[in-house]
Amino acid sequence: MHVGGSFAARVLAAATLSILVAGCTGAGSLPPLPAQVEGPYKLGAGDRVRLVVFGQDELTGEYLVSDSGFVTVPLIGAVDAEGMSVQELENAVSGKLAEGILVAPNTTVEIATYRPFYILGETKAPGQYPFVPRMTVLTAVSISGGFTFRADQDTVSITREVDGELAEFRADPLAFVQPGDVINVYERYF
Repeated sequence: MHVGGSFAARVLAAATLSILVAGCTGAGSLPPLPAQVEGPYKLGAGDRVRLVVFGQDELTGEYLVSDSGFVTVPLIGAVDAEGMSVQELENAVSGKLAEGILVAPNTTVEIATYRPFYILGETKAPGQYPFVPRMTVLTAVSISGGFTFRADQDTVSITREVDGELAEFRADPLAFVQPGDVINVYERYF
C-alpha cells in the first residue's frame, strides 16, 4: 500500500500528536507492543539497497527505496520494493531484466543501510539515528546519549506502522526496535 507524503513526516506527526494527547498519562494506558513477527525483513521507504547484476557494472550500485516505495534501476525503471523481502526484490529485478534486456540475468540484493529510527523525550540527544539490526529500546536510548536525570526508565512507548496504519504501544526497555520506529521516553514524576 502506497500512501502519499513522507513516511518520516507521518511518523513524527503521529508521535507528536500522541505526546500531546497523552499529556501527563505516560505510556501506562497504551496497549502493549505486539509480538515481533518472525520472517524476512520487509523493505520500506528510506532503506538503501545494493544491487549487483553480474556482468553488468553499469547496473550494479546502491539504490534508495523512495518515499513512494520504488527503486529506480537504469534500463528497467521503477520497481516496486515496498513490503518486499530482499529475495522478492531480486526476483522482481531479474524478471524485468529478462524481459528483452538480458538473457538469464543473475542478480543479488542486500541491504546497504536501513531506514532510521527516531527517539523523543527524556534522552540526552533526541533525534534521528541509523538503525542497527537486533536493536532494543535500551540500545536506542544509549545511541541517543542515555537517559536524562528526569527520565522514567520503565515508561517508554513506540509508534510503529502496523498494517499500513500508525499505532502507539507501551514498550519494555528490552523490546526490539524496527526501522522507522519512533521511541518516546517519558518524564518521571517526582
